[in-house]
Amino acid sequence: MANFKERWNIKSNWQMAVIIIVFAFTGSTAAYLSKPILALFGIVKGSISGWIYYPLYILLIFPVYQVLLVSYGFLFGQFTFFWAFEKKLLKSCGLGFLFSKKENPE
Repeated sequence: MANFKERWNIKSNWQMAVIIIVFAFTGSTAAYLSKPILALFGIVKGSISGWIYYPLYILLIFPVYQVLLVSYGFLFGQFTFFWAFEKKLLKSCGLGFLFSKKENPE
């Protein structure tokens, strides 16, 4: 636990508890919201094969989770931590170009 706190610059056990709560809320909310979003597009578990439904479900959870993580982090006062976490996660997924600084060709 101390290694994690040092690595992510977490200053107190209270902050650590808030971060764990944010991760729990985010995961639950993303899973809960993904089914209605798929249903909005007419993709319902019984209407198509599970081989198609579950990969779509997982692919939808990823962006929903990313948005919710930063949003819940903001609401719980931990935006700085979760923004840094988001950038690191997306860079490791190959989406680092979203955060690269653009140079002005003058």
